Formats: sequence, structure tokens, C-alpha cells
Amino acid sequence: QVQLVESGGRLVQAGGSLRLSCAASGSLFSSTSMGWFRQAPGLEREFVAALRWNGAYTDYADSVKGRFTISRDNAKNTGYLQMNSLTPEDTAVYTCAVTPPYRNYARSSNGYIAWGRGTQVTVSS
Repeated sequence: QVQLVESGGRLVQAGGSLRLSCAASGSLFSSTSMGWFRQAPGLEREFVAALRWNGAYTDYADSVKGRFTISRDNAKNTGYLQMNSLTPEDTAVYTCAVTPPYRNYARSSNGYIAWGRGTQVTVSS
């Protein structure tokens, strides 16, 4: 079972950048697809970005396309979400998740079997 721990969230001004990290335990991380989700207060959790286990495909929510980049370093068992041109609408708790081995990513949270606890990103105007 993969365990995930996010880090990198903090308070940042609008227009700024952050890089979130998702550190994974265990040896299965490199065979899993990875997703980032976020949840703002009073709203449902929403899909942000995903990366297929072989690195061949990525997917982004329309709201972050062109601003956010998902990546991974399997040697470090770590995934990343680079966030640029942040706006107050990006304020949320960001959580990473992984699928079962060799499964494609999904925009639905139902496709993921392990989740981190999240890291808070706050963007001030």
C-alpha cells in the first residue's frame, strides 16, 4: 500500500508560484498513475491534474491548463504540481492520490486507492 504526504502549500500573493510535492512510501509508486485534486471551503473536491503511470499522458482541468504542470520523479518516489500565475480562486486544500498499479488516471476520485492528507494553498489578492 502506498502512503502519500503532501507539502509545499503556503500563503502566496496573486500572480505568484508554488510547487507542491507528494512524497510516496513503498515501491509501487512508479507503477501508479497520479492525480492532484483540490477542495475549497464549502465546495466539493475537484480534479486538478493527472499523470499516467508511464509518463506518456497528462490531463488538466480547464481552470488550470497552461498554468499548472504535473510531474514525477520515480527515483525520488515523489510527484509534483508546479503552479504558476496563481489567483485567489486557486485557494484550496490540495491532495495527491494514486491509482492501482498500471491503471490509467481518472478525473473521478473513484479511480484512486490512496490519498494524502492535503496541503493548504492560500492565494491573497
